[in-house]
Amino acid sequence: MANTHTHHRIDHRAFTIVECLLGLALSAVLLTAVAVAFNASVISYQENEDMFRSMNNARQALARMTSEIRVAGYLDESVVPPEWYGVDDEAPSNKCTFWTADRELRSYEFHDATYADPACRNKLYLVKEATHQEYVLCDNVVNAAFTKTSCSDPRGDARSVQISLTVQSGHSQRTLAAAVVVRRIPEGYL
Repeated sequence: MANTHTHHRIDHRAFTIVECLLGLALSAVLLTAVAVAFNASVISYQENEDMFRSMNNARQALARMTSEIRVAGYLDESVVPPEWYGVDDEAPSNKCTFWTADRELRSYEFHDATYADPACRNKLYLVKEATHQEYVLCDNVVNAAFTKTSCSDPRGDARSVQISLTVQSGHSQRTLAAAVVVRRIPEGYL
């Protein structure tokens, strides 16, 4: 009896090592691209969130300043003739000084990047002049300007104040502005 072996050719369909390595390399490139895009998205979200916080703080500071300046001043009737104490028009453009109805002298003051104390730089402060207490109203401020319009009062009180605040977060800057008219000025001082 003859020994007949039938050799059947078995067709194995499998990946070669080269194909596996090529697949891994392509997967790594795609995953890297997805990770970079995700990271950029997270960074962009964080920058937007930081700018939102900075702008929200600036809006709150503007709201406080406009409401306090609007009702600033008092008429001292204990002297003859009566004297009006309102918003100082002589203060520099980075400062707005005014008297409250309670006869307290206050200022809004911007400390820029050149301010002596590094911890106080790029901030907007409320200063109670009698006690020299300072309260931070807004940080991340890179520019603040108070533009005052004078009354006919010879003492140099302002009738209105325009406020401009520029805040920065990362590389983004936004400017917010408000204007306020002092309402309590007596007729003879307009």
